[in-house]
Amino acid sequence: MLANRPCCRMRLALYQPDIPQNTGTLIRLCACLDVPLDIIEPCGFTFTDKQLRRAAMDYAEGVALQRHNSWADFLPTTTGRLILATTKSADPHVTFAFRADDIILLGQEQSGVPAAVHDRADARLRIPMRAGARSLNIAVAGAMILGEALRQTDGFVTAHSVNKSENC
Repeated sequence: MLANRPCCRMRLALYQPDIPQNTGTLIRLCACLDVPLDIIEPCGFTFTDKQLRRAAMDYAEGVALQRHNSWADFLPTTTGRLILATTKSADPHVTFAFRADDIILLGQEQSGVPAAVHDRADARLRIPMRAGARSLNIAVAGAMILGEALRQTDGFVTAHSVNKSENC
């Protein structure tokens, strides 16, 4: 199955996630869409197997999840472009040309990512919103950008490619 080969597939990466419910939502998203997930620690909450199962419900076992102790530990595992979702970009995600091996990087809900991480990204994208709106929930933003990226790259799973869960 391609999802277990991160060199060939799009991935979602969470930089030091700080809200367990959003992390659980993104785990569920990745399980349902068959997208590998990287979690770059430290997390802003205690991330034990028990809490992971609680936040992700029964979807945690259905995702190719890799935890990294730090940004420095994560970087050598990257094989595609790092695409950062950020409010500090002029480039909308809907006009960006995604590739099948891109890694979509999401920062912390409150503070995003540090400048060094921002600068390391190959592209920085924003979701167009009405004037005066600050930002979306990180799980919603991740789902929107990942959905557009999978649409562009024909990366959505189909009944013929995988049958992981009837609840997805």
